Amino acid sequence: YNPGLKTRDLATPMFLLVLGLLVGTGSPDMGSSQGKCSESLVQGPQTQENRTHTTHSKKPFPVLSFGYDYVRLPFEISLWVLLASLMKLGFHLMPRLSSIVPESCLLIVVGLLVGGLIKLVGEAPPVLESNIFFLYLLPPIILDAGYFLPIRQFTENLGTILMFAVVGTLWNAFFVGGLLYGVCQLEGHRLVTVDLLSCLLFGSIISAVDPVAVLAVFEEIHINELLHILVFGESLLNDAVTVVLYHLFEEFSSVGTITVTDVLLGIVCFLVVSLGGIVVGAIYGILAAFTSRFTSHTRVIEPLFVFLYSYMAYLSAEVFHLSGIMALIACGAVMRPYVEANISHKSHTTIKYFLKMWSSVSDTLIFIFLGVSTVAGPHEWNWIFVVATLIFCLVARVLGVVGLTFVINKFRIVKLTSKDQFIIAYGGLRGAIAFSLVYLLNTDHFPKRNMFLTAIITVIFFTVFVQGMTIRPLVDLLAVKKKQETKRSINEEIHTQFLDHLLTGIEDICGHYGHHHWKDKLNRFNKKYVKKCLIAGERSKEPQLIAFYHKMEMKQAIELVESGGGSKLPSAMPSTVSMQ
Repeated sequence: YNPGLKTRDLATPMFLLVLGLLVGTGSPDMGSSQGKCSESLVQGPQTQENRTHTTHSKKPFPVLSFGYDYVRLPFEISLWVLLASLMKLGFHLMPRLSSIVPESCLLIVVGLLVGGLIKLVGEAPPVLESNIFFLYLLPPIILDAGYFLPIRQFTENLGTILMFAVVGTLWNAFFVGGLLYGVCQLEGHRLVTVDLLSCLLFGSIISAVDPVAVLAVFEEIHINELLHILVFGESLLNDAVTVVLYHLFEEFSSVGTITVTDVLLGIVCFLVVSLGGIVVGAIYGILAAFTSRFTSHTRVIEPLFVFLYSYMAYLSAEVFHLSGIMALIACGAVMRPYVEANISHKSHTTIKYFLKMWSSVSDTLIFIFLGVSTVAGPHEWNWIFVVATLIFCLVARVLGVVGLTFVINKFRIVKLTSKDQFIIAYGGLRGAIAFSLVYLLNTDHFPKRNMFLTAIITVIFFTVFVQGMTIRPLVDLLAVKKKQETKRSINEEIHTQFLDHLLTGIEDICGHYGHHHWKDKLNRFNKKYVKKCLIAGERSKEPQLIAFYHKMEMKQAIELVESGGGSKLPSAMPSTVSMQ
């Protein structure tokens, strides 16, 4: 495609036509198919005439017919999405209710009511299938979180997040699983058949903090950036630990014997799952950024590349049983700065609002289907096991946060206070990921799967309803610092860059190569090599401050136009040359 040609309107269709002909001629049955097609064209009118003569009785023309089976699947999908959207709309039209009850709680109640009505009618309520959840509902939420992830805050607190995500999840899994095994060994409770591997598998499933539930609750209470990134970052990164433990204990339960080699291979598997997911996501992110270099003449498909490359990263990671969540986070974080420099502002707006809409609908459907699945799913209630699971989860979370914070504070400049520790421990919500993982268990290897499912639903309901509804008043009672919606200014950006250079210089003088030193090396490599390959035109040479100024300028102009202040726009904005 050459935009300089005068026949550019015909170039693309002609190219596609030739490509189609080449693909078509490659078919081995092309000649015979063509002959059959020509024969059918010749014999078409004759066959029609014969059919007319052989018709003896003519049926009346149907004025109105009914064919629901033809449109059943898309109709029911559209109906569920419409129901979810209407529930979300109605919830926000009642400000008094939304200030007391979290949206996730109301959606689960709606799901319980819908599931009950379906059961009263005599139909079987639909269950939240694991494949539907992991392949269609979860990726939009994670992509939205990864694409708009605050990179600076995430990297500055990466050590703390990894401690909570890796060490904290391992502690919760083995603490809960080990104590539950001890409870199951008590006589007279029909739990003696539950072995240690089953309890450890259940502990690994129930111990992971759920990103969907954390996003749904923490965005409503507007908690400060530090606590939000710590809890949400933990919920994203503990996916690798959960995936490894889940597959490890599931494999061990079918084999029956565990050796030291198996344990070592499990540790290697964790590194492969986590780092492999990051590598896969980074590769697709670089491909998306490189593709966006050449979309200046086809702006309409720019958002499509962002969505497709991200989804392909998730699916490619899942093919090899790597962490799909890590792949999506890495893909979104890698491609965003380069893609936004290449695409148009309309495409940027499309990506932003489509991701928000897509993730919001998925989030709403997940909580509604949790309620419906609770009514539909097979349950096996055991008071001892359910109550013990709930208590052990709470105790393990508190002990893990307090113990890890004691170690973390020895290395942090900004210490985590007792209030921060309480919110981190209290914000460890469970959600649909645990439900979907336990739903995948094979009843042949895990005969008590239905009891596990009932216990997990109980823990999810407790964390979402009790902890989710009480965390807002507790934040107000403890006077925990909340998020401040402030706009960054040029002055703040200048001072931030100045402090980064100053701290890097101090580290060089002291001979201590900390994260500022490596961050500066990475920025220099990015500016010298990566930007030139992934960003088209003069934007690749644009200083960071000028790029930030352009972004602020565009954002201010859009806000003025949306607020009806278009007449207040200045006649002459400062040019890039004068700014430099």
